[in-house]
Amino acid sequence: MEGSIAIEVHNLIVNADDFGMTEGVNAGIAEAHERGIVTSATLMVRQGAAAAAAEYAAGHPGLAVGLHLDLGQWDYVNGEWSVAYERCDQDDPEAVEGECRAQLELFRDLLGRDPTHIDSHQHVHTSEPVASVAAGLAGGLEVPLRGQRIGYEGGFYGQTGKGEPVPEAISPDGLLAIIRALEPGWTELGCHPGIGLVEESSYAAEREIEVRSLCDPRVRGELGRLEIELRSFADA
Repeated sequence: MEGSIAIEVHNLIVNADDFGMTEGVNAGIAEAHERGIVTSATLMVRQGAAAAAAEYAAGHPGLAVGLHLDLGQWDYVNGEWSVAYERCDQDDPEAVEGECRAQLELFRDLLGRDPTHIDSHQHVHTSEPVASVAAGLAGGLEVPLRGQRIGYEGGFYGQTGKGEPVPEAISPDGLLAIIRALEPGWTELGCHPGIGLVEESSYAAEREIEVRSLCDPRVRGELGRLEIELRSFADA
């Protein structure tokens, strides 16, 4: 309408990766959802606590749950990258498609429905051939794929790419700085909360710091002050 004033709308989805990895990760996601600002999570269907995560999700319908494609993990140890595990040959398009589709079917078995969104462990869906397979799955389901329809903010992470600690990035002040810099529109903020992890993950103590930051009342207060609406992938 001529003469109308454009209103800048901020919609923020806070998505917790690694749902189902361990009981400690599940507990951290639950706390950050119930007491903090987490609205969505992505499930690692082949991990040991996946069934428990699905049970929690069934009792908490406000938590949107997507599929965290889990094709392997690489850790930076003693100055070099080492393979923790691989679920398929990621250079083989047929093997990648078979594994991704198998994980989608397992998600359906666990939750009784389709995922609300798709992303991947260690962002493997940003490289081929996984990128095309993931895009095909998301397109077929008509759900968002991380980084495609909705902007992705990955700055809330407590390590460098080589595993060096960056505690200030996941402090409450660090999270507040990210929130204050958000552009209008839809944004996904990635996070990795967890509680009580020791040997289960190379990203362990940082998960507890994330929980505290995500649950800090100053963060929710700042979202209100800036009129940033918390949304989930079920809304997207």
